[in-house]
Parts: sequence; structure tokens; C-alpha cells
Amino acid sequence: MTIETAIAMNRFGLGARPSGTAPDSPKDWLKSQLGQYNPEPAALAGQPSRADIAASFREYQLDRKDRRAAVKSAASPRMEDETPQIDPAKIEKVVNTLRVQYVAAADSRMESAITADTDFAERLVHFWSNHFAVSVDKLPVLALAGDHEFTAIRPHIMGKFSDLLFAAATHPAMLLYLDQAQSIGPNSALAVRVAARRNRELGLNENLAREILELHTLGVRTVYNQNDVTEFARALTGFTVGGMAKGPLQRFLAANGRDGDSQFFPGIHEPGERKVIGRRYSQQGEAQARAIFSDIATHPATARHIATKLAQHFAADVPPPSLVARLEKTFLESGGDLPKLYRTLIESPEMWLPKQAKFKSPWDWAVSSLRALNVRELPNNRQSVNIMAQMGQPIWRPGSPAGYSDTTENWAGGAALMRRVEIASQLAKRSANRVDARQLAPRILVGQIGQLTAESIARAESPSQGLALLLLSPEFLRR
Repeated sequence: MTIETAIAMNRFGLGARPSGTAPDSPKDWLKSQLGQYNPEPAALAGQPSRADIAASFREYQLDRKDRRAAVKSAASPRMEDETPQIDPAKIEKVVNTLRVQYVAAADSRMESAITADTDFAERLVHFWSNHFAVSVDKLPVLALAGDHEFTAIRPHIMGKFSDLLFAAATHPAMLLYLDQAQSIGPNSALAVRVAARRNRELGLNENLAREILELHTLGVRTVYNQNDVTEFARALTGFTVGGMAKGPLQRFLAANGRDGDSQFFPGIHEPGERKVIGRRYSQQGEAQARAIFSDIATHPATARHIATKLAQHFAADVPPPSLVARLEKTFLESGGDLPKLYRTLIESPEMWLPKQAKFKSPWDWAVSSLRALNVRELPNNRQSVNIMAQMGQPIWRPGSPAGYSDTTENWAGGAALMRRVEIASQLAKRSANRVDARQLAPRILVGQIGQLTAESIARAESPSQGLALLLLSPEFLRR
């Protein structure tokens, strides 16, 4: 194995495995993964359908409604046998069902990462999933976050950016997370009807429109303004989620929507022509939103934003301007063809410098540690959820649409490193009887192990201590 092979496995991929076969040409090996990538690996089999998830959530909503009614009626004297009965155990059971679905999806994600042979492609899945981040802080997203990555991100990372953008932004998890599912055009047919019957105005929600422009495409403070956000939000009205929306939509969708699926309903779309970033859109209904999506997906500002984020993730916290420019040029010339963008990344000389410029996030470090120890399956349920929560990067829970940070300063603090010490010790104890750190180090970090690290491992008091020192070495903490 050469240092170029180590770079291919650790910088582009998710970490070298001692049992892996070293490719003759690292660049060709990486490119081959783009064609061999499987969007539906065996590790992801058996995930619940969106309809099943929605059914669990709907039961939770109904229980909450019954609970509120019971609390309200408690203030009025009534006969004992007339008091509404509440079953807290049933409510907790439903919530636990959603949690179980989340844990199972998180474990499947980890298993896919540690077993993948096309781990460059898997890293790209994780990159785009974080780029289009949802967070399980909201209960309806809890069980849908995995489905977002598995059905919106994974099938589209080898296509056009425009298709990936539309799939990620209109997935039920995103619509619910950013409150788009409740956004109703103030002049839509449903809003007018509700206003006439109940004297109540239904409103627009701009969250999704703002995050698409600011985070997913054009970048913060670029070519758009507040009016563009509002106009785009009007164009997005109509997209909602069957069986999981709240408020006036709930009854309508219960009768007309497909549970758990994203759908477009013309009856809640704001009518009229839109003007977004200097362009007019006279289309009506879903076609209007799709046209705007298509234009912002290939906008020069989007090309710059995506090129910068890719370069920052793979090369350095402050990416080389030459690399950003090269990626940007490819994006513009190809119309956002993602495989061409990845090939440009592979061919860029900045990506093959020996210096390990990127500090591993907790996710990167945990996955690469398990791969280095040749772990092929998780020992028990919740393993991935527990490990990542302990290290401060819970799976699909960044707490913000911006996703997790990709820079060293957010992950290299003293407290964060102490958490890695604890995890490294646990992993080392489990593997010490079958792995020798002195033999493992040069196999997974070819040409990168320094003398101090080699001596520390050699002088370790026990096999498990030697392994822990390897996993915590400066060379392993970076890629």
C-alpha cells in the first residue's frame, strides 16, 4: 500500500480496513465506486414505510387531542363514570415506537458505513445528508430522518444536483421540520374558504424557502433578498405531507392525502405570477415551484456555494481557492452533474497532498475506528445512537438546518477529545484479543505514522492500551 492509497481510503473514503485489498491505482479505484455504488445496500433493508411511520404519528396526535380534551373537561364537575379515560402508557408506547424506528435507521446507517466497499460514495451520502440537514428534535421527524437520507439523498447523489435538491427539499421530513407542511397560500382556495366560514386567516411559512436559498443553493447573503424568500415561499405552497400535517389541513389530508407521503395540493397553493431573483414565473401550481428549483439549482452562486462546501469537506477547513474554482467550473459547465464534480475532485492535485488537513468529526472518527478494527456488525441495538450521543454528534440531530459544522474548531476541544478517549478505550478492550496495534498502524496509515506515535504504541502496557493510543493518535484523528 502506498501513501496515495492511504489518502484514497482515509481522506476520500471512510477509513482503511486491514482486510481491504490495496488498489493498484487509487484514482481509478475511487472513480470506479461512482459506478458500483448501491443506493439500497443490504444494511438498509427492512426499514418501515412512510405510511407505517405516519400511522404511528397519527395515533400519537389523536392521543394528544384526547388528552387535551380530558384536561379541559376536568375543570367541570361530572359524574365519575363520565370522566374521559386517558392511557398514558399508550401514549408512551406510540412515542417509543417512533424512537425505535429512529434507532433502527441510525444503526442501519452505521452498519452501511462500516461494511461498505464503496466508501467514497458512502462519504458523499453523509456529506449531502448533512448539507440538506433535518433534525429529530421535532417528533414527526424522529422516525422520518432515516427515510430522508435513504430515499431522498441516496438515490440521487449520482445524478444532477437539481434532482437531489428537489428530492431532499420536498421529502416529508424536510417539509415537517421546516413547517412547510402547514404553509398555506393566503389567497388559496382552502384559505379563502376557511376565512369565509371561520373568519380566520391562514398563513404563509417562509422557513423552507429561506433555507433552500441560504443553505442548500445560493449561500448566505448572496444574490437574493427578503422579497425573493417571500415569493419563493408563495411558490412552494401546495407541498405538504399526508396524514401528518396539523391545523386546518389535518382533516382535509386525512381524507385526501397518502399517509406519510409528500404531495402537492393545488387547493392550498398561492395563485399568481412570481418573481424570484430577477426572473418571472407565470406557471401555476407545482410547475411554478419546479421551475424556480431548476433555475436556482444551476445558478452561478449555487455553483460557488457547492464547490466551496465540497472542497472544505474533503480538502481543508479553508479550502484552496484553486480547488474551489475548478469544482465551480465543472458545476457550471455540466449543469450540476454530480459524478463529473466528484471526478474533478479526484483529479485535483490539492486532494493528494500528504498533509492531513482535516480533523475528523465524531462521526468520521467513530466509523473509521470501527473499520480499522475490522468490525463488520454492531454488537447490539442502539450502539450507534449511544456512541454518537456520547461524543456530541447525535445522528440526524444537528439542532439546526445548517447541519453539523465541518471545521476543526467545533470538534477538537478538550471535552470532545475526552469523550473520544472513553470510546477508544471501550472499542480497544473489545478488540485487543484479535488486533495488534503495532501491526495495524502501518497497514491503515501508510506513510503517515510519526515516530512518536509508533514508539507510544510499542511501549503500551497492554494490547488494549496500544489500540486506544492508535485510535487517539494525531495521525488517526485527522484524514
